[in-house]
Amino acid sequence: MKLDSKIPEGHISQKWTDYKDHLKLVAPNNRPKIDIIVVGTGLAGASAAASFGEMGYNVKAFCFQDSPRRAHSIAAQGGINAAKNYQNDGDSIFRLFYDTIKGGDYRAREANVHRLAEVSGNIIDQCVAQGVPFARDYGGLLDNRSFGGTQVQRTFYAAGQTGQQLLLGAYSALSRQIGLGRVKMYNRHEMLDLVKVDGKARGIIARNLITGELERHSAHAVIIASGGYGNVYFLSTNAMGSNVTAGWKVHKQGALFANPCFVQIHPTCIPVHGTNQAKLTLMSESLRNSGRIWVPKKKEDAEAIRAGKLKPTQLTEEDRDYFLERKYPAFGNLVPRDVASRAAKEVCDEGKGIEANDTNEGVYLDFSTEIQNKGKQAAYAQGNHNPTPEEITSLGKQWLKEKYGNLFTMYQKITDENPYETPMKIYPAVHYTMGGVWVDYNLQSTIPGCFVAGEANFSDHGANRLGASALMQGLADGYFVLPYTVSNYLADEIRTGKISTDTQEFVDAENRVKDSIDKFLNNKGSKSVDHFHKRLGLIMWNKVGMGRNEAGLKEAIAEISSLKEEFYKDVNVPGNADELNPQLEKALRVADFIDLGQLMAMDALQRNESCGGHFREEYQDSEGETLRDDENFSFVGAWEYKGDDITKEELHKEELKYEFIKIAARNYK
Repeated sequence: MKLDSKIPEGHISQKWTDYKDHLKLVAPNNRPKIDIIVVGTGLAGASAAASFGEMGYNVKAFCFQDSPRRAHSIAAQGGINAAKNYQNDGDSIFRLFYDTIKGGDYRAREANVHRLAEVSGNIIDQCVAQGVPFARDYGGLLDNRSFGGTQVQRTFYAAGQTGQQLLLGAYSALSRQIGLGRVKMYNRHEMLDLVKVDGKARGIIARNLITGELERHSAHAVIIASGGYGNVYFLSTNAMGSNVTAGWKVHKQGALFANPCFVQIHPTCIPVHGTNQAKLTLMSESLRNSGRIWVPKKKEDAEAIRAGKLKPTQLTEEDRDYFLERKYPAFGNLVPRDVASRAAKEVCDEGKGIEANDTNEGVYLDFSTEIQNKGKQAAYAQGNHNPTPEEITSLGKQWLKEKYGNLFTMYQKITDENPYETPMKIYPAVHYTMGGVWVDYNLQSTIPGCFVAGEANFSDHGANRLGASALMQGLADGYFVLPYTVSNYLADEIRTGKISTDTQEFVDAENRVKDSIDKFLNNKGSKSVDHFHKRLGLIMWNKVGMGRNEAGLKEAIAEISSLKEEFYKDVNVPGNADELNPQLEKALRVADFIDLGQLMAMDALQRNESCGGHFREEYQDSEGETLRDDENFSFVGAWEYKGDDITKEELHKEELKYEFIKIAARNYK
């Protein structure tokens, strides 16, 4: 199979504009004759469904939650990037493009990333028009803050709930189309297979999660916008329902799965508390604007803190190691996520972790310096040029509360510690997945008519995603890319007519799903689904996590093979198929996670270099930084499904060509 990325010719600044100008169109009177399925209603799915409904297509939208408002996009806190240069600090479309390529350690497709930067400004305008309450400065203009991997302020935000506000904006647009009858919403439905007819994506098999009924749905095109696969690690910052099933089903039907080993570990997560924990909580990266990250310089101080004999506030400045500021003076606490995460792991491996958990892993995120600085500024602005220390502290805390209040409240509710008084405890955790279904420039997979958007595809982030770019990509795909590229594909479908769900292809797909469900319900094993999911997660975190090496990856591949065999022999799924059955839902999803986990280890094993979130311990420079091999590994690794034995999957390579950016070693020092 030869991969054709369909990147248009021309200068990068004109590629998308020129390409759009020559795409085929579907006339307004023909759009009601065409059906589109959208799987997932997060930012990418909701914006796509709303856009196609507005254009006049018939849209069916599916989500496994009880409402599109429950999509995991709602959990995003910190902000959304856009190259508006409102702060007049040197930002531009090219700068956002460059930062994204560099942040991804030169493993992203150049043309897609530039397009993302181009449309970023339009996203903000669109969302403001929808009523998204972005933060504003004193003069009423939209405010910006910094995020990791950049030296400009380009992140638009709505306190610490940006994802929620953006999703509500997209949901309002979607709801309007539902009300007009152009979008039919299927809540509590899960896609369990893709249906192909004559090689084209023509529909899905979905399970009604309330009644258990299997349903056939046909369409002229299918859009997968079902999010990422971070829950393969069991513990992650993802919603507990987030899964890979929709993406994995299209993979099994012939869509290639690209760069599965590229996983982002986020540096500012509340540390693991105990072995029975099922979910991790993220503290927004925006906090790195105001917080300073440190550990004790001496191991004995860290041990005393873990034992409860010493408080962090008792350590003097001289006894603290602000390790990011020390190692990366140019960017300090705002280095990219993969760099910050590895640095935190390094100091904890040295025995300086401060959390009294099973692994002693944790570092501090301290706001005391910001409280003092902002308190003095606030006092001065009020005309008080000689404030008392108490006044400074009070005003500084008030400033923090206005900027990050809901995040501080959330942290205190979870940990029962006051972050205004005591530094937050944080540690890296699995957050975002840069890999996903391979798509071309049109966001179309290797299956004609099957498009993939948002975190479910691989296309824009390379080996590491810059903070505040997930929301940007999801909305860019749904509002400003798919309406053009899917319409171009559908221009040849206006004479196709309604697609029947009574064909043999739909019957076969439904039978595949039935067989899979029956297999689990009739298994009568002795162990729960979570038992196997936790074991998979431990293998993945320990051997395909922040640090990877050849021996560990080979062990992971073998261990997952054994786990898969045991899973199918000994998993117990209670209940029936024709009812609400959360354990059955989990079993179907974990089966896909097991296969994916093995592929992730295989992908990490073949990539003999370190880049971004993929850190092979054998490939690091003298200072412990990533050591890329641009001569041999400047490619997208796209895997082709070859049957139930995942070790038989075939690797295809899309060469990455950089015409407009000079490849260099990443340097944040």
